[in-house]
Amino acid sequence: MEVDIIEFKAPTESNKALFIWDLQAGYSHAYIYERVFSAFSSFGPLFLVKVLPNSPSVSPGFYSLVKFYCSRHALQAQRSTDGTLLFQSTPVKVRLSTRQAPFLQFDNQLLSHSRCLELANHCLGFNGWSTRIINVSGRSQTTLRYGCLLELSFPQHGVSTRGVAVIEETFSLSGPAVCMQKHSKLQRWVRDKALVHAFSSVLLILLGDGRVMVELRPGDQLRLEDQPDEVIKVQIEYILFYVFIYVHTSTYTCECIHRKRGRAIRIYIYIYIICVCVHINTHRICYCVSSR
Repeated sequence: MEVDIIEFKAPTESNKALFIWDLQAGYSHAYIYERVFSAFSSFGPLFLVKVLPNSPSVSPGFYSLVKFYCSRHALQAQRSTDGTLLFQSTPVKVRLSTRQAPFLQFDNQLLSHSRCLELANHCLGFNGWSTRIINVSGRSQTTLRYGCLLELSFPQHGVSTRGVAVIEETFSLSGPAVCMQKHSKLQRWVRDKALVHAFSSVLLILLGDGRVMVELRPGDQLRLEDQPDEVIKVQIEYILFYVFIYVHTSTYTCECIHRKRGRAIRIYIYIYIICVCVHINTHRICYCVSSR
């Protein structure tokens, strides 16, 4: 039985790349890209699709580069599409790459957050995996710094792993609305990075009969007790960000103190800070995030 292993990293093997020649010049670049993507994505998930114009030394037209995550999908696509019309009136030539082109080299880099979701959903389905935020914490002085510990699970396979990320960004003093926007943005960013880190230890095993198995790379699992010091540190100092927001907002509150809404605004801020403090004292955030 044939077995292929897919990692959540940019594929580097040359046998996963296809070159398509003799694409006619009578179509727009966008149209050719759409049709090439549609035709080849039916064989398996695609990492890369490029459509480029022919060199001036040859006849007008285009050629395309398609890269799969799985070598078996690339071979099936090559055998099925070579010499066919594809979407035009003349047949195309489709060949497997025999060497690694410079523009197809990605140094085995991790996939982006969106590509991780795309690959997982294609191979496992939208209900084939889920995430749980174990902890998100942050602090603020002159720098916003956040840490996230996340659990990635595959219920149908009885497999789970963890990912961690710590990010920081410097900022200048600005209005409370801007600070809250940065706070929200960095929280989302650190969760995305933690998920990418969790996926980096996952191996998708594609069997010849179409089944998919999930395994973890040996030694890459992050245990809960292995939580990095950076995450623990920013967790302890999480409240500083909200203290900063309160102090910075107080200026606006004082300007409104002679208005009817001044007292309401100040009371709202007090309640908000108290709620945050109570929330932090639980030391963790345990809610499920849909894999969608």
